[in-house]
Amino acid sequence: MQGANSLELRRRCAEELVAMDFDGYAVGGVSVGEPEPEMMHAVEITEPYLPENKARYAMGLGTPAQLVELVARGIDMFDCVLPTRVARNGTAYTTAGAINLRAGHQKEDFGPIEEGCDCFACTHHTRAYLRHLLKAGEILGLRMLSVHNSHFYMEVMRQIRSHLAAGTFDDFREEFIVKYQPTSKVLEGRANSKLNNGG
Repeated sequence: MQGANSLELRRRCAEELVAMDFDGYAVGGVSVGEPEPEMMHAVEITEPYLPENKARYAMGLGTPAQLVELVARGIDMFDCVLPTRVARNGTAYTTAGAINLRAGHQKEDFGPIEEGCDCFACTHHTRAYLRHLLKAGEILGLRMLSVHNSHFYMEVMRQIRSHLAAGTFDDFREEFIVKYQPTSKVLEGRANSKLNNGG
């Protein structure tokens, strides 16, 4: 479904494609540089024209928080390069937001990327070691962040499915979005925590 932020163009595109009776429908033309509110608006004006009994797919999206928000708008499936792309830049996703493992304060953090995560990276390596790998140019660092980020995305979607089935998605959505902060806020919070604990 194309049509930018034009209700008329998206309606027409949706109606003509739905008439062809495909197994599913993709919402395209979003996340191409527009502000996030415009992206969400494009999805919102497209969704009412998509059949409820067919798969709904958002092309090229998104961040963990965007996945939650898009499910709330009726989207079922996603594809995105972000988990591995940002991993190659030293960024890891957590429930508190994206963090930079190349940052200097990570060299003395001997905990996992995220407490409670059961991915291979979190159960076998510390943030400090992963930072060392990244700074040394060791490919294992990039691989471990890719493993963690991919696992994190799958876990977010697993939780979404679980809460939808239980009828508690609205509560999950609110809690997730409140916890998920911009990177700068995450780093600030961890720094303050270390200071308060004498670290």
